[in-house]
Parts: sequence; structure tokens; C-alpha cells
Amino acid sequence: MSLRFTDIAIQLHPSDNIAIAKQDIHVGEIMEMPEGESISILNPIPSGHKVALRKIECGESVLRYGNPIGQASQSISPGDWVHLHNLSVGETLKEYSWKIATPTTPEAAIRNFNGFQRPDGRVCTRNYIAVISTVSCSAHVVMEITRTITAEKLALYPNVDGIIPIVHHSGCSYPPGGLSQSYLHRVLLNVTRNPNIGGFIFVGLGCEANQMDTYCNAIYTNVLSIIENQTQATKHLIIQEQGGFKKTVQAGINAIQSILPEVNACGRTPQLISNLNIALQCGGSDGWSGVTANPLVGLVVDEIIKQGGTAMLAETPEIFGAEHLLTGRVAKAEVGNKLIERFLWWYEQAKRHGFSIDNNPTPGNKAGGLTTIFEKSLGAVAKGGSTPLTAVYEYGQLVEQHGLVFMDTPGNDPISITGQLAGGCNLILFTTGRGSVYSSNIAPCIKIASNSSMYQRMTEDMDYNAGQILEGRSMPALTQELFDLIIQVASGGRTKSEQNGLPETEFIPWQPDAVL
Repeated sequence: MSLRFTDIAIQLHPSDNIAIAKQDIHVGEIMEMPEGESISILNPIPSGHKVALRKIECGESVLRYGNPIGQASQSISPGDWVHLHNLSVGETLKEYSWKIATPTTPEAAIRNFNGFQRPDGRVCTRNYIAVISTVSCSAHVVMEITRTITAEKLALYPNVDGIIPIVHHSGCSYPPGGLSQSYLHRVLLNVTRNPNIGGFIFVGLGCEANQMDTYCNAIYTNVLSIIENQTQATKHLIIQEQGGFKKTVQAGINAIQSILPEVNACGRTPQLISNLNIALQCGGSDGWSGVTANPLVGLVVDEIIKQGGTAMLAETPEIFGAEHLLTGRVAKAEVGNKLIERFLWWYEQAKRHGFSIDNNPTPGNKAGGLTTIFEKSLGAVAKGGSTPLTAVYEYGQLVEQHGLVFMDTPGNDPISITGQLAGGCNLILFTTGRGSVYSSNIAPCIKIASNSSMYQRMTEDMDYNAGQILEGRSMPALTQELFDLIIQVASGGRTKSEQNGLPETEFIPWQPDAVL
């Protein structure tokens, strides 16, 4: 059977020697190319996977988006399936340099959303009270406190979106002064500064390494003082001092009751787009993620930044192979140097622990058509749009710069997003090709499907279908629709994830050290 190339595959860049199959292509089918020649299909090519357009010699670069995604590990013929059996990543370490890009001048915001404004000027998309465990040993108490405050009890406080638990699996038995301790302290502190948290209660056990007085006196005195001066409601409970499980639960309930009126006093009012701080994530990516969902998000990000907003890329291990797309557009030398520093740190970590940067793609990524980390990264970075990179932050640091920023995090979605939320993100854009049910109880998470098949299969979890691009709808039309959805959600509209119920276990601080 002869099929027109443009009906069954997409060549993403004129220099690419592969194309992406738009549908399953079968052995013996003939692709009729635009130039008049034809290619016979030699292997079954699943949708989202790669087909060779010309002969690729062993050792020659395989090109996608006009960039190398690896090299042929054996000779590849036109019509061959290009995948793990004949494509390898090759050398991953590169020589780095940076280039300063022309600054983007924000335009006047032309869109508003209905958000909450805190007394100190911070703007949020949700209004929560958080109950936070300082150590895993207090997690059960934290969960019980939040479960006791039912929807019926909250009905008297219509401006409060919920009482949320923030629990984790650390807080003790880590090396003193190590990264695990530093990251946990930073994340637990800074998440209280997330605009979506209107009040919070810390709950500790009492004997753990992560001591409550360390929070209140040694490390966080200055910040907590600022918070209290801004009238943000805070409480601190220690289980051993309260007298055990039940007494601490009751003390927590009493504490929430005392701060509910204060948090409820904040209501929704029109806010500028410049107050959006969006976490950019992709999880369960496939061969279409870098063709539909991620480039679509990039266009929306450009528009949000044009109106003064902020968007945060992360997942450093999912930048390798696409580093030049960021280092080639930094706002200043300091940004370029810090980004390169983080890249080199990850290479050193890989060497120290005996793993490869190319270990990042998962079995699901590969089943969906992705092969090397280079291929995955080139699609992932598209979420960041085209504006200059204005700042680079370490894990969990508070974000102060507007525009496109970067946070150094692992590629693991929940760990990465935890850092972004500590950084101050008040909304999440999450693209997925295989399907993900990740959600957050701190910021609304908009799920964007890369293909229509998965969107229809998981319609109760997906908020938007970027796969419409493959069916002929225009990028400008979808960009406007996704932008409108962001405004709707930021104004209080519930995402599919929120409709399914807020999660209780997706807050996972990065803990790279050994457990003692």
C-alpha cells in the first residue's frame, strides 16, 4: 500500500534524517515522499516512533529538531525503525559556553485572573491552611488533624479552599550539615512562603534531628518574624510536649479553628497576569510530547512572560542534550555560569555514583518512542518557550526574578515539583504523553495530553488535549484555549486532579544523602 508521507509521518526539521510516525506504519507499506521518491517500510513503526528517511551510517548522528539525539550504533537503511536497537547516546559531556540574549521587555498585562492577595502583596490561586510535619514521625498526627476538619466545617469559611497536610519521609537520621538536611530545612521553610499558603501549623515529635527550635530560632527566625509581621497565621506543636497522639490532634484542631477567620478574610479580586508563577513539568513523556504539548506550553509561557509573569523550568537531568537551547539565551553572565555549574555538578554526581546521564529515560518513555536523554531533553526544553533565561536557583530557593527562570532539581516529578512549590510557584503546567495522575495539594496542576488517544483513555485526569495539533488544529488557536484555561483555573476553576481529590503524599523533598 502506498501512503503519502505527510499523512503518516512528520519531519520536524528539514535537516532531520528521521521522521515521526503519526500512526502505526506496517512492513511493506510505501511512503510516497514530497520530492517524488518512495521509501519502503522495513520494520513495524509504532505511532510516535522514528522511521529513517535516508541511509544513516554506523557512528553518524541521528537528527531530530535539527539537533543530534545520538548516533547510529549500526548501519540504518531508509524505512528502518530507529530505536534502542540501533541508536545510542554516545558521549554526553560537552564543552559549555553561554551567550547573552537581548532582554525581553514586558508589555502591559492585558489579562486578569481572580486571585487572592495577601497583606504583603503576594498573590495566590488557592487559599489553604497547611499542617506541616517536621519529621515523618509526626505525619500520622498531621493527617488526622486535616481529616478531622471536614468540608461541612469549612463551609462557614467560603474563602478557604482547604486544610492540607504536608508530610514527607525524612526529618531524622540524615548526616548533619549534608544536602538532605539543607534541602529539607529550605523546603519546609519556603513552602510556608508559597502564596497559596494562608496559614500553617508545624507539628514535630520532639526528639528528631529536625528540631522545632531550629526552625523557629536558629535558621528561620528572620523569615518567621517577617511572616508574623505580615499577620500570616502560624502555630507550632510538639507531640511529646502536648502529651501524645490524641492530645496533639485536638491541639491542632484548636489551632486551625483559631486561625480560620484570619485566613478566610482574604477574598478573590482581579489580579494581573504578572502575579502568576508557573511550574513547568513533564512526566510520562512520549514521542509526541516534544511535538505537541511541550511546544504549545512554550508558546503560552512566552505570552505569560510578555505580560510580566514567571515560569520555572526544572529537572536538570532532562536538559542534557538541549543545554545550548538555554545557555544560548541567558540574561547575563552570572546566569550562564550558574547554569553550567549545575550541569557539571550532575556529571560529577553521575561519575561518583556510577550511573549514566542517559539512564533518565524510563521504560515508559522508550515504549512511547523516546530513546536517548538527548531526544527527551530537546522536547522537554520546549516548555520554556523562547524568552531569555533570567535566573538560576538551587533546589527549593525562593524565586524573586520574573521571566523564565530555572531551578536545579532531579528529573523525578514529585521531587522536582516540591522544589518548585517551595520556590513560590502558584500553578503547575504538567505535560504527559503516556499519562500521569500526579497532583498537588499546594497548587493546581493542569494536565496537558500530548496525543488524543491517551487523552480519550484518561479523560478523567487530563485537562487539555494538545494532540489536536496532529489532527489539523492550529497552534495559535490552541495557545489561546490553553491560556484561557490557565486563567480559569487560576481564578478558582477546579482541575481534573482537584476534582479527583487533593493528594496527601506527593510532597517529596529531595534527600540525596544516605540514611544513618
